Amino acid sequence: MAEKKETGLTLNDKLAVIQTEFKSKKSRFNSFGKYNFRSAEDILEATKPFLLRLGVSVTVTEDLVESNQGFPILKSTATISDGDGALHAVAIVGVDLDQKGMQMPQKFGSASSYGKKYALGNLFLIDDTQDADHGKAEPEVKKTLLTPNDEAFDKAQQFIVNGGSVDTIKKKYELSPEAQAILTKL
Repeated sequence: MAEKKETGLTLNDKLAVIQTEFKSKKSRFNSFGKYNFRSAEDILEATKPFLLRLGVSVTVTEDLVESNQGFPILKSTATISDGDGALHAVAIVGVDLDQKGMQMPQKFGSASSYGKKYALGNLFLIDDTQDADHGKAEPEVKKTLLTPNDEAFDKAQQFIVNGGSVDTIKKKYELSPEAQAILTKL
């Protein structure tokens, strides 16, 4: 049976309903960082029950922004609209053209996925920084020293570019000062 459509709400009210009732599974697993995460596709799938019920649509657009930084920048904009008005949230992401182990489409695709996820996260107030998958206390283990010359360092850089954090890497590795400096700048 179809859910009854809610009427008489402002667009801000409709967004607030989604922000407070939103639930999305973390269906993806990052094998480098050893944690589950949700993708932009997971977030969009979780919004579908709200679309007809609240009479809204959700879209994500991307623009290539001019940059003097030496690398392309993607601007992802998540929009919720009810036909009368629209609210937007933005995420800005740089494309790492020097990323090893990726073809050019993968470099842009990775940045695009990251931007979409964070634009949607900004719109729906999704905070992945301290949740059940990231906040677990880890047992004390001796960590391997990670330097820029290590093969695992390339994976660490890719992990950061794809939305991972230096803190997550530090749970597994002790970072050399050089590795710390490079990863922090990504």
